[in-house]
Amino acid sequence: MPRIQLLSPRLANQIAAGEVVERPSSVVKELVENSLDAGAKRIDIDVESGGVKLVRVRDDGGGIDREDLPLALSRHATSKILDLDDLEAVATLGFRGEALASIASVARLELHTNTADTGAGWRARGEGRDMTVEVDRVQHVRGTTVEVRDLFFNTPARRKFLRTEKTEFGRIDDALRKLALSRFDVSFSLRHNGKTVHNLRAADSQLEQERRVAAICGPAFMENARYIDQTRGGLRLWGWIGLPTFSRSQADLQYFFVNGRVIRDKVVTHAVRQAYRDVLYQDRHPAYVLFLELDPGDVDVNVHPTKHEVRFREGRSVHDFLFSTLHRAVADIRPGEALGESEPAALQPESLRFAQPVPVQQGIGGLSGGGLSDRELVGSGGLGGGWTRPSSHGAIGNRLASYDAGSDSRRLYGELHDNPELAATAEGSEEIPPLGYAIAQLKGIYILAENACGLVIVDMHAAHERINYERMKRAFDAESVTSQPLLVPEAIAVSEKEADCAEEFAEVFASLGFTLQRAGPESLVIREIPAMLRGANAEALVRDVLSDLLEYGTSDRIRTHIDDIFSTMACHGSVRANRRLGVAEMNALLRDMEETERSGQCNHGRPTWSQLSLGELDQLFLRGR
Repeated sequence: MPRIQLLSPRLANQIAAGEVVERPSSVVKELVENSLDAGAKRIDIDVESGGVKLVRVRDDGGGIDREDLPLALSRHATSKILDLDDLEAVATLGFRGEALASIASVARLELHTNTADTGAGWRARGEGRDMTVEVDRVQHVRGTTVEVRDLFFNTPARRKFLRTEKTEFGRIDDALRKLALSRFDVSFSLRHNGKTVHNLRAADSQLEQERRVAAICGPAFMENARYIDQTRGGLRLWGWIGLPTFSRSQADLQYFFVNGRVIRDKVVTHAVRQAYRDVLYQDRHPAYVLFLELDPGDVDVNVHPTKHEVRFREGRSVHDFLFSTLHRAVADIRPGEALGESEPAALQPESLRFAQPVPVQQGIGGLSGGGLSDRELVGSGGLGGGWTRPSSHGAIGNRLASYDAGSDSRRLYGELHDNPELAATAEGSEEIPPLGYAIAQLKGIYILAENACGLVIVDMHAAHERINYERMKRAFDAESVTSQPLLVPEAIAVSEKEADCAEEFAEVFASLGFTLQRAGPESLVIREIPAMLRGANAEALVRDVLSDLLEYGTSDRIRTHIDDIFSTMACHGSVRANRRLGVAEMNALLRDMEETERSGQCNHGRPTWSQLSLGELDQLFLRGR
C-alpha cells in the first residue's frame, strides 16, 4: 500500500462534488437554495445546452461582503450555522458549506455580488490546483449572480453519465417546479437557450397561489383538488389534495414540503397512502401539494448530502397527525363538496374561484334522518341484494344478525316509492341538492338526475355499496372490538427486536383485538384474535403489524382485513344491476350519497357518479357556434 497523504483541495472538492453535484439540475438546486437563504424575492435562471454549457442564477438578495468572498468558495464555510445548537435546529435550506466549492471543482465558476444598492460590486473565481480565489471589482447591482460553465469539463468520466440535452433540461425544470412551489412569495423565471420557459410572479393571495400550482401541476389538478389547513400540537399541515378520482398511475404528482424543504420520507408516504387507502382504485397513486410546518428542532435535515431526506424526532406523532388530518379531509369530500369547481378557475364566478377548505372534524359524521336506517341499508335483500351473514363475524355479526329479511318488509325506499307525496314535497324545496333530483334510470344500471349544474349520472350499485360499507364501519366503531380466544394458543418465533416491539405496543394490539404474550427472548404466543378475523392467518397478520410498527410506529393491517370483510358484505348487500327503481327510490339513494363519507367512490375505488355541466352538453351538440 502507498503511504498515507493529504488530498489536494481540488481532489477533495471533486470527491464531495460526487455527492452534491450529480448533474446540471443539482447545480440549479444548490444555487437557487442559496439565493432563497439570502432573502431573494426574484430569481432568474438561464441555462444553455441542458445546463451543461451554462447555468446562470441571478438574485436580488443580500449579496456577499468582499471580505467573505474567498471563504465563499472554500469547503465547509457557511454563514448559516455556527455551532451544534444551530445544526440541531436548521432553519435554512443550505448549511453544509459544500455547494460552491464542489461546483467550482468540476466547472468554471464565476460569482458576481454586491451588498449595496449603489456602487461597484465584486467578482470571485476559483483557479488552479489549490483552488486559489481571485477577487476583483466589477459592475453589479444589489444581489448575487453565479455563472457555471462547462460542467464536468475536467472530469470527463462524470460527463459521460449525463443524458441528452432534453432529459437534463427536464430535470432542471422539475427542480425549479419544486422550488417555486416551496416559496410562493418569490418570483422565478427560467430560460433555456434564450427561450423563456417559466415566468412565475410572486403569489401572495390564495387565488394567486392556486394559479401558480395550476401552472406547475396543470389546471386539471387544481380543478380536482381541495384546500386543507389544519393545526394541532405545534404542527400545521396545509395545501391541496387531489380528489380520489384524480389518482395517477405513477407517483409523479406528489409534492411534500417540510418547513419549505421538498423531501421524500417513508413516514409521510405511509401516512398519505393510509389516508387514501379506502378510496383509491387498485394501484393508483394520489396527487397532492402539501406543506408541513413544525419547530426546526423537531426535524433533523442533516441526514443526506442532497437534503432530500429528513428524520422526525417524533415520527409517530407526525404520522398520526398527517393520517388523521388527511383521512378526515378525504372522508369529507362528498358530492356537495365536489360541485361548483368543475369549470376552470378563470371561467368560474368570483365566489367559486377559491378552493374552499375541507372541514376537518373529529369522529364520524352522522347520517341524516332522511337516509336509510341500519336495517334498511344492510338488511338481507336491501335493494335487490341479499347478503348471507357469515357464521363467525363476532359482535358486528351478531348485531347484523337482527337485520333479517323477514323482520321488516317495509323499507324506506319502499316507503318513498309508495308515498309519491313525500317525494313531491322533497322536490318542491327551493334549494336544489348537490346531486339534484332523479329523472330516469338507464339500462337498470345508472340513475340520471338533474341538478343546478346540469346532468348527474350515478352508478347505483357502486353508490349503494359505499353507503352500506360506511354504515357497517360506523356500526363496528360504535362497539368495541370483540376478541376471540384461540382454542389452542399459537406460538410464533420472532426476532428479539420484534418481541420487544410487541411488548412496547401491547396496548395497540389490545385495541385491535389481539392478545399477545411473550414466551421467551424470541418467542410470542397469540392467545386472542379479533372475532371478525376468525380463520385468518393470525401469524402472518401479527408479523405484518410488527413490521409496520418497527418501520412507521403505526399499522392499519388489522383494520384493513376487517374492512375487507365489510366491503365484501356491502357488495353482496347492495342493489344489483337491472333492479328497477322508482323515482322516489332513486332520490332517496341520491340523498344518502350526499350524507355519506367517501361516497364519490365505491369500496374498490371506482367513481360512483359523474357530472356533465350544461356547457359540456352544449359542446356535444355544437350549440352556440
